[in-house]
Amino acid sequence: MLHVDMDQFIAAVEVLRRPELAGLPVIVGGRGDPSERAVVSTASYEARAFGIGSGMPLKIAARKAPDDAVFLPVDHEAYEAASAEVMTALRALPGIVLEVVGWDECFLGVTSDDPEAVARAAQSAVRDATGLHCSVGIGDNKVRAKIATEFGKPRGVFRLTAENWFEVMGDRATRDLWGVGPKVQKRLAQHGITTVQELADADEQELIGEFGPRMGVWYHGLGSGLGPSVVDDTPWVARSHSRETTFPQNLVDPAQIESALRELAGQAFDDCAAEGRPVVRAHLKVRYAPFETRTFGRKLPEPTTEREVFVAAALALCATLDAAREVRLLGVRAEMTMPEESDPVERTPVRGRI
Repeated sequence: MLHVDMDQFIAAVEVLRRPELAGLPVIVGGRGDPSERAVVSTASYEARAFGIGSGMPLKIAARKAPDDAVFLPVDHEAYEAASAEVMTALRALPGIVLEVVGWDECFLGVTSDDPEAVARAAQSAVRDATGLHCSVGIGDNKVRAKIATEFGKPRGVFRLTAENWFEVMGDRATRDLWGVGPKVQKRLAQHGITTVQELADADEQELIGEFGPRMGVWYHGLGSGLGPSVVDDTPWVARSHSRETTFPQNLVDPAQIESALRELAGQAFDDCAAEGRPVVRAHLKVRYAPFETRTFGRKLPEPTTEREVFVAAALALCATLDAAREVRLLGVRAEMTMPEESDPVERTPVRGRI
């Protein structure tokens, strides 16, 4: 199978719209004003050379950025349109099944004996249709294909399978594995596991004791590059909708916090209502000053299609907030019921040879 990942997607879309920005450090985030509270959505390769990356507060990015850096606002509609063009171009390739993972990436199930040729065809199809570039990872499962893409960036192709897994990955840090973040990396290190090879050689029962029966087995398998090997083209269905905002000034007044939370909850619910699915759970995200984030959730007594019922459930989560702390960000997520599974014969998962 193949993993296709667009190179610096959001920044590339902006440069495509504004060719004069080519070669400049481009930073996209918030409303494009680095003096406001917002985070970097993406940074061009030129900006990344200065240590600027996704999730970084724009104010910090501005301090790192050179004088010729360009800050731009997020334009969701433009990125969604570009993503649709990319996926349409890839779906037109013969003999593939496409599974969308996000705006800028997807898996391709292929049955060709020459996956490199399919990878190059995919790159050409995307470039011809959109003017954008992508990298392609070739693997015998999703984990290896996803990781392979990083070795192919930018604009390249890389193959990672069971045959060369330990040669390529064995001595690398566990953080280089798909799904291993800094917290998991730290917990593994507490067991003397710092490399991919050490994770593969670890005692699975020890990992189960640390992470539980499901994730312990999963992380142990990651050490050997194990993972799912089926590409499913079933259309992606959103499980939830969320709204959040970072405030220009910290909120301290409980009435202000409640008002902001009510508005966000209403917006999140309206997004769900547009899909015609009941809401079953409310989630609250809060970021206290200076930068500590907490999340809370509550299951509704029964699925609801009533706006005020969900808003009331979200407001009830206010009781979990620390009234003594200033709030810089609030977010509400509405989790929906999932539609009934479609008839299995309508699904066309393909297990690729590579």
